[in-house]
Amino acid sequence: MLGFLFGLNARIGRLHFFLSSIVLAIVMTVLIFGIVMSAYHGSRTPLSVGEIKWPLIVIFVMFGLITFTLQSMRIRDIGWDPVCVIPGWFAFIIVDKVVATKFPAWSLGAEHHGTMVGALINFGLMLALTFWPSGEFNEQPPTFGAPSQRPDTPPRLGAGALTADRITRVANGGFGRRA
Repeated sequence: MLGFLFGLNARIGRLHFFLSSIVLAIVMTVLIFGIVMSAYHGSRTPLSVGEIKWPLIVIFVMFGLITFTLQSMRIRDIGWDPVCVIPGWFAFIIVDKVVATKFPAWSLGAEHHGTMVGALINFGLMLALTFWPSGEFNEQPPTFGAPSQRPDTPPRLGAGALTADRITRVANGGFGRRA
């Protein structure tokens, strides 16, 4: 179900990903601008930060989910498995933040919680999502399920032939043996 919810099984091409990212950024900017402007012009007294906090949090969560979905769809289109790539990406971001926190000399600055290596990796992944060519649409991604097996040949009409066919198959290692 998560595959359909977050776009883990869908595909989106380079141009559509690029244009969708631009449209998403414009829409989110307009929404945030609208919320902030309504806080100042909607009433006689300006609303406090605490009063506009929840609408902004909802907007940022929506932005995060839509961005996650677009990136998952693009990673699937490239031919990579988003179920493996995105957790690896998150793990790298966490390790990068921990390294930048433990070793402040390696961080990008006092106000940043990342290193130059992390910034370059994120920039490279964004370039890959934007410019990497699409994979083959006929290819199926690797699965961890049961290995696919060839269907057995249809049995012959005679009962003796059916028994002999089963014995031959078992003798040749076709009975539960994996290659």
